[in-house]
Amino acid sequence: MEGLTELTPFLTFFVGVALLFDFLNGFHDSANTVATMISSRAMAPRSALALNAFANFIGPFLFGVAVATTIGHEVVAEEAVTLSTVLAALVGAIVWNVLTWLLGIPSSSSHALVGGLIGSAAVSSGFEAILLPGLTKIVLTLFISPIVGLLSGYLLLKITLFLARGASPRINVFFKRAQMVTATALALSHGANDAQKTMGIITMGLLAKGALPTFHVPMWVIAVCAGAMALGTALGGWRIIHTLGGKFYKIRPIHSFTSQIASAGVILGAALIGGPVSTTHVVSTTILGAGSAERLSKVRWGLVGQIVMAWLLTIPASGLLAVVSYLAIERIL
Repeated sequence: MEGLTELTPFLTFFVGVALLFDFLNGFHDSANTVATMISSRAMAPRSALALNAFANFIGPFLFGVAVATTIGHEVVAEEAVTLSTVLAALVGAIVWNVLTWLLGIPSSSSHALVGGLIGSAAVSSGFEAILLPGLTKIVLTLFISPIVGLLSGYLLLKITLFLARGASPRINVFFKRAQMVTATALALSHGANDAQKTMGIITMGLLAKGALPTFHVPMWVIAVCAGAMALGTALGGWRIIHTLGGKFYKIRPIHSFTSQIASAGVILGAALIGGPVSTTHVVSTTILGAGSAERLSKVRWGLVGQIVMAWLLTIPASGLLAVVSYLAIERIL
């Protein structure tokens, strides 16, 4: 298989670190697709995680690799990409993901990876190595998608309440059962968007070491990234599941149902056009949108402020960590 036979020990180590990031991404983001269905008692936790992991594995095979191309080909100039640069970006993103997981804060793996790439490329080759058109596309997608998620969650909850007016409490049975479909769609969209980021990073490394003649994602890279994401998702980040599933407000089946539909639409739409979104941001804001549509005072806005602060810090913090990682890697090598 192309690129696989050319793996040197250092390149193999690099692929392993990239897959560790992918695993932690799945572990960190498992909350995004299962928290509301667990909180609304639509499915038992382990069953929800198993369904989520399977759909995450299938997603990258169904919806192409447009996001991988954006991450791997449109952020940093090809001549500035070295294995040390990409490895440092991964280390910075991994450290930030672990820190936020320990604190139970739903931060963005996508922001962390972009921040890591910016930091490592800037310290290794200068800011001129960063491709502004591609970076602008990514930043706009990352920051617009949560707003779209908030509005979508708000509108869908309003529409659903209108359509369900006069219904008996038994309609909650429908909202619980329907989440088998909506949660699967959300997990497919998550796999289609998030696993591709690691695919793009691995392909960058393979191209930098001459294992690939041009930038394209080999099938074995798709398979191992999908597998690492699915494994991380199956094990689940319970601290963040607790935050998304109950700390914003008491989530009922109608909130879970509508927020899953809204999230899946935003994330999958972005994946198809090559826009890398933060699943954490989108899911969090659709949950907030659904809650605020019922009653603004329903949402614990103080907690939201803490999460927004973590979101704003992610790119500069992971970029700084990547700078430190790059300097350490260069000294070791």
